[in-house]
Amino acid sequence: MTPLDFRNTNTLWSSVLVESLVRTGVTFAVVSPGSRSSPLTLALVRHPGIEAVPVLDERSAGFFALGLAKQAGRPVLLVCTSGSAGAHYLPALIEAQESALPLIVITADRPPELRDCASGQTIDQQKLFGGFVVFYHELALPAANLERLAYLRQTVVHAVERSVAGGPVHLNAPYRDPLAPIVDASVAALAGAADWEKFFERAGEWDAAACGFAPRSLNLTPMQRVVVIAGNDWPNELINRWAAARGWPVLADVLSPARLRHDGAGGGVVVAGYDAILRDPRAVRGLQPELVFVLGEIPTSKSLRAWLRAVDALVVQVSTKAGNRDGLHGRTRTLHLAPPALETLAVGWAAAPAGWAAGWARAEAAAQAELARVGETPCFEGAFTRALAMTLSGAQVLCVASSMPVRDLEYFAPVRTDGPRVLANRGANGIDGTLSTALGVAHGGCPTVLLTGDLALLHDTNGFLVAAKLRGSLTVVVINNQGGGIFGHLPIARDNPDFEAYWATPQTVDLGRLSAAYGVAYHGVSAPGELSALLAEVVGQAGVRVIEVRTERTGDAVTRQRVLQAAAQAAGDTLV
Repeated sequence: MTPLDFRNTNTLWSSVLVESLVRTGVTFAVVSPGSRSSPLTLALVRHPGIEAVPVLDERSAGFFALGLAKQAGRPVLLVCTSGSAGAHYLPALIEAQESALPLIVITADRPPELRDCASGQTIDQQKLFGGFVVFYHELALPAANLERLAYLRQTVVHAVERSVAGGPVHLNAPYRDPLAPIVDASVAALAGAADWEKFFERAGEWDAAACGFAPRSLNLTPMQRVVVIAGNDWPNELINRWAAARGWPVLADVLSPARLRHDGAGGGVVVAGYDAILRDPRAVRGLQPELVFVLGEIPTSKSLRAWLRAVDALVVQVSTKAGNRDGLHGRTRTLHLAPPALETLAVGWAAAPAGWAAGWARAEAAAQAELARVGETPCFEGAFTRALAMTLSGAQVLCVASSMPVRDLEYFAPVRTDGPRVLANRGANGIDGTLSTALGVAHGGCPTVLLTGDLALLHDTNGFLVAAKLRGSLTVVVINNQGGGIFGHLPIARDNPDFEAYWATPQTVDLGRLSAAYGVAYHGVSAPGELSALLAEVVGQAGVRVIEVRTERTGDAVTRQRVLQAAAQAAGDTLV
């Protein structure tokens, strides 16, 4: 173990805290500067078992940590000073709570006697994040005795366990002066007072696999017309084996590995164009299931959700997350299972009727034939998105911003066997922290590409402050249509003279100059083929670069609707 720091009470307390974190498997910390958090920051910097990354802006720091947690699937520590600093973590914690990602926030604080008396940089930090954490505890003040140190160790281990089981936790950590590592005699006697290696035996690494629930039988009446909706983060080979063996078509969300990383070994029908297909009334009538299995989250596609409401089939949602995950309020039964337990799940089913999977396959083929034609409109956002989805490889990661970019990826990305892993902040579906999240995903991970709109990028430009510290490769592809393109699809866009100023919010930022200000390389492209060629050249190069694609927002909204309707018409024609 790393030697504990016996210079004073604060240094010993903080080194025990950090050792407990490392013993439970925490290897990353994201630290923002401040005075009150100094003892903890010093302990993190001193410990060789944890990488401490300094990030100035706490909001960027929160999303950077979120990206690290997405990439590694392990808990990540966030540390800040007292006062308003911790409040900037809230957007990232909301996303972590909605996505059940393991973040551990430690906010340093003034001791009780300095609260509520106008002491500087002091606010009420008790339960600062309300219901957006799965566990909250205010740590005791540092004390120089074994009993209190054992309490600290056990509380930290419990916090990590709660986080790994599904969401962010918050520890508020008060410190009295001295905050610097000044040597005194307060803890010298404790150096030889315990077998410290034995002391930390309780702090063993938490096994995430133990967080699943036991499999159970559904006791369903055998049903023939069954559809599987593959949400995010379920292993594609597991989905393929489970669904293909039963003749069930899989509607694969773009965040599901079944979409761009489909192994194809077990055959089966995987449907990427479901949003377009289900826009046609003939498809809605002809492809009515009796039973729908949802693995993970229900995709955000409005066509898919409207179809689920219309068919009113029995829905079985299999999720690793606690709570009600069905925003449609349908006839839904929820099973809390870890993915490996899916294959042991006893389900009632009968042979699919003749033509069931084949009908979906025909509709998919017809829809994809139309969707592939987006390249015929070379300046269309969807053409660039499809080119990107077709270019990246299985050794790479694609992060995608909420709003229009993730929807275009859902619309236009086909089924592939060797595509990238796709990640997005779809818990709360916000655009905040998009760049910082992608930087966290790229740090120490696979070569990463971020697909984002201009507003989502501008909302988080402080994330570029992390670029100089990045240990990895991030390529930022910006679809710049000078505003919020998604709002052009809303009824509010029609005949509303205030639409541009208050919804579309056009901007004229020069992204080349903005990139230069942060020391980030910049490229501009004007055609999908040019984007594919440049990506093949730069993805994987160390550091950060920006590729700007300029499009026309109003025209793209019209083109998008035209292409999707053509795909819907083609799919419906196959079902007549």
